[in-house]
Amino acid sequence: MSAGVASCRRLASLPLQCRCLHTTVGFLKKKTATENWWLERHLKDPFVKATKQQNYRCRSAFKLLEIDDKFRILRPGLSVLDCGAAPGAWSQVAVERVNTLGTDPAAPTGFVLGVDLVRISPLEGAVFLPEADITDPSTLRAIQSLLPAGKVDVILSDMAPNATGIKDLDHQKLISLCLGLVNVAQSILKPKGTVLCKFWDGHESRVLQNRLKEQFQEVRTLKPQASRKDSSESYFLARLYKGK
Repeated sequence: MSAGVASCRRLASLPLQCRCLHTTVGFLKKKTATENWWLERHLKDPFVKATKQQNYRCRSAFKLLEIDDKFRILRPGLSVLDCGAAPGAWSQVAVERVNTLGTDPAAPTGFVLGVDLVRISPLEGAVFLPEADITDPSTLRAIQSLLPAGKVDVILSDMAPNATGIKDLDHQKLISLCLGLVNVAQSILKPKGTVLCKFWDGHESRVLQNRLKEQFQEVRTLKPQASRKDSSESYFLARLYKGK
C-alpha cells in the first residue's frame, strides 16, 4: 500500500473518523523523529484537509477524482469493481460518478462493488464483499454473482500488499497482485472496458505494462498530484479492452 492508503487500511477496524489518523495512545505518549515528521506532514497535507471537508474516507479519493476528471473513466450507468476497496474512498467517488443512487434522475444508474481482505464500513450506493481475496477462485465466483450480467465496465485497484520495508520485495508482490488482477479481468471485464491499477516503481513494472498492452489498445502511466512526491506509486490506466 502507499503511505497514505496503507495507514488507512491498517486501521480499517477502527471507527471511520479515525482511519486516516495514524495515532494510538502509545503513539501519542512517545513519538520517534520519524513519527513526528509523519504527523507534521499529515496535518499540513492539503488533501488531508480536503478529505475532512468533503467527507471522503481517505485522501486517496483525490487521486481517483483527478484521474477521472481528466480521462472520464467513470460515467453514469457504468458498473465498477473496486479492488482493495477499504476504507472505501474510491468507492465513494465511484458511487458519485456512475450515479448509483440516481442523484441525477435524467442519467442512467450504475453499480459499484468493492472487494477487500478486510472489513469495510457500509456505504450507501455500494455493495461490499469484505474479507475476500480477489485472487481466490471462490471470490471471482462471488463477484460474478453480484455483478449485473456478471460483467464490469471498469476495474479499479488501489490495492497493495502489506509492506515489508524491503523495496524490491514489496514491488514484486504488488506487481504479482496486479498481474493476478489482469487474469481476473479476462473473466469479468466487458469489451472496451477499463482497468486502473496502482503499482510501485521497479524493474518489473515493464512486465505489467507489457501484459496490459497485450490486452488493451491504450495504456498510460499516471502520477496524480495527490500521490506524495516521495512515494514510488504510480498508476497504469489501461483502456479499450480487446477481449470479447
